[in-house]
Amino acid sequence: MLKLRPYEQTDVRTILSWSKDEVAFYKWTAGVLGDWPLTEEQFGQVSNLIPFTAVEDDEVVGFFTLRKPGETMDLLRFGFVVVDPEKRGCGYGKRMLLLGIEEARKLGAKKVSLGVFENNPPAYHCYKAAGFQDVPLPEPEYYHVLGQEWNCLEMEQDIG
Repeated sequence: MLKLRPYEQTDVRTILSWSKDEVAFYKWTAGVLGDWPLTEEQFGQVSNLIPFTAVEDDEVVGFFTLRKPGETMDLLRFGFVVVDPEKRGCGYGKRMLLLGIEEARKLGAKKVSLGVFENNPPAYHCYKAAGFQDVPLPEPEYYHVLGQEWNCLEMEQDIG
């Protein structure tokens, strides 16, 4: 059974091992934590957020953070959402997000949001399956990644 627990520093090696190449790495980090390959020390920045590790049968299978983008806990934002590549396509991401939404409710959130790169259709479809809806932006939000512009789509879900 999939469960969430608070992130532990010992999880870092497993989580970082899932990024076999730069493209995969930037799809879940957007380079916010640093450039690829990320060091364990750089990844430690997630401790300043509300980090969760998804585990099944004591095996680390996923990771994400929640953060408060505003002054209140009404809106929480998912970030750094990643699932073990060997587990992708099996429903782990959706189940992990649904558990994360329950954690957000416990923290008082009425809405959750996230961003996903347009060039990451598997993640986009996972978020849709977990109930997130597209949010039209007044103008596209681009990140400069590997010499390209990646369009970031905004998604949210009312949970309160």
